[in-house]
Amino acid sequence: MDRKTVLKIIDELIEDGLIVDTGERKGRTKQVKVYVLIGVKGRETVPLTVLFDSENDDLNSTNNGTVPTVEQFQQFHERVPTIPLKSPKVGTRNLPKNLPLESKNKNHWLCSKKLSLEITQANPEIDTNEIISSTWFNRELRAFELFNVEKSMCDELMIYHFANWLLEAKAKQDRLKNSSQPKQKQPAKSKDTLTDKQRHFFASKLSRLPEFAKYSNGNESYEQLAKRLESMLKEPENLKKWAEYLINISNEHKGDAA
Repeated sequence: MDRKTVLKIIDELIEDGLIVDTGERKGRTKQVKVYVLIGVKGRETVPLTVLFDSENDDLNSTNNGTVPTVEQFQQFHERVPTIPLKSPKVGTRNLPKNLPLESKNKNHWLCSKKLSLEITQANPEIDTNEIISSTWFNRELRAFELFNVEKSMCDELMIYHFANWLLEAKAKQDRLKNSSQPKQKQPAKSKDTLTDKQRHFFASKLSRLPEFAKYSNGNESYEQLAKRLESMLKEPENLKKWAEYLINISNEHKGDAA
């Protein structure tokens, strides 16, 4: 396996969310990048035993059987050391039984590009970046993995169900956000206003009172005077001025109704 192939595989592992660049650089030239597995903690320092081709004279040294140094790897980049498949230290094999459940399937199935595509296909109007970068994304991811820890599903099916899970979570977050916003209060009706029915009732009663005869024009009838008083009751100042009469009329009406 040549160097170009190795770099290509590393890029694919990063894209699938399996490894991440730590930013650490080793070797004499400080040009060798250090990567770590995502979702497996506390195992980075465990040395990996490897087997080399015994016919390679360049590797016949006291260090034979161990991971080559940076300089050795750069010198023999045409040959990549192989790791015994039965080694108890390979990757996540033989994990401790008390390892948290969520780390058994944590992130190894998750691909952000495929997840974004599933969300977009389900609802093109939703901004996938808003969901993935939200503060509640990791919480929902952990809950989803715990919920499906005993289920056997392929990566594509996991991503499909997780996309639906996130859409439901976003809808719930939107409902909470809307419910927390203060509702606009409807403007209360002013106490200085009457309904059309109330104005008609009070005007007909006021037109019969001697005190309101001064508002009549000539020989107009009670009905004509009541019509003009009904219009005058729309003015707040008249309501205040005639409040005593209106209260008396209202009390009399309640007494008659009783």
